[in-house]
Amino acid sequence: MDNAIVVRAARTWLAGGSPYDDPHFLYLPSAVLAAAPQALLPPTALRVLVPLVVTGCLVGGWVCALRLHGIPLRSRFASLGLIALAVGFAPFGHLVLLSNWTATAALALPLALLLASRGRWVAAGVVVGLAVALKPLLAPMALLFLFARRWRALAAMIVVPALTSAAAGLLMPDPVGFFTRTLPFLLRGDDTFVRLYEASPAAVLPRLGVPQPVAEAVALSAAAVVVLCAYRRWCRPGPGPLRLPETAAALMLSAFLVSRPSYDHYLLVVVPLLLAGLPCAGSVARSPWFWLALAPQVPGVTWPYLEVVQRRAFKDAFTLCALAFTVVHHGRSQGRVGRVESARTAAVASF
Repeated sequence: MDNAIVVRAARTWLAGGSPYDDPHFLYLPSAVLAAAPQALLPPTALRVLVPLVVTGCLVGGWVCALRLHGIPLRSRFASLGLIALAVGFAPFGHLVLLSNWTATAALALPLALLLASRGRWVAAGVVVGLAVALKPLLAPMALLFLFARRWRALAAMIVVPALTSAAAGLLMPDPVGFFTRTLPFLLRGDDTFVRLYEASPAAVLPRLGVPQPVAEAVALSAAAVVVLCAYRRWCRPGPGPLRLPETAAALMLSAFLVSRPSYDHYLLVVVPLLLAGLPCAGSVARSPWFWLALAPQVPGVTWPYLEVVQRRAFKDAFTLCALAFTVVHHGRSQGRVGRVESARTAAVASF
């Protein structure tokens, strides 16, 4: 369904109309050009090819996450982890079924972090920039480049989608449609259909009777705390490869807490990244809170009153908030452990 929205926008553009006539088209103009080849294919071919491409993106993201953590691709964990994601994590199946372009971010983020871990920061910025040009989901990664003081990588991340979108916008009948139509729609978040499936606290809390301004304040405060914890995690390098994925996951979770909309399949951007670190000592995935957060996403488990599809947003909101709490709590506990170890090392050295 979600890929069909982008393809329909491309067909509208090819017919001379504005893709932003559809309020559910929430992408930059460059995505219209990227979807144009699909608009030329018959629907029967798309029904076969698109889910395969989405699955390939998710598998590719898992491979990059494993390499980032130094896990051999032929290990049992590599195979079992992928099977667990595909079979035991409901958003995986949802994303393949919907064929949302979130799959591009699920591949681009671990690939960019893998490049950054090898010192290729500018290439990482280009990868993130290309993903943003397709769907602006990875925009929070600008903060990671800012934390790392990688100015050329940050410039690449900004310039790539800016140039591609500007060039594509000149080909549109409504060149600034994203800013005049889509951006206000995202800021208002007043679509009654979309709101039923949003997982951010700003959308879920009002359904429980919380006033909208209070819900937005809670979501913004929580996101600010997670961003602060992401910065503190970056400032505490520590041994092993966990610094990059944990900082990136925290930044993405902070955005999902306030973004409108925010869906369950957005979790595919961070969960494989964190799960791939399970074999590494001190990883977030070794916390029991991590598995508690994922419990509502296990297919086949019945949750009273939440099985209606319009209510699953409550389960998704729990997972989102619990994951954000887990990352924050893990960062604080690891920080205390690091300070204790530093104090011990200093005491032994002085003795």
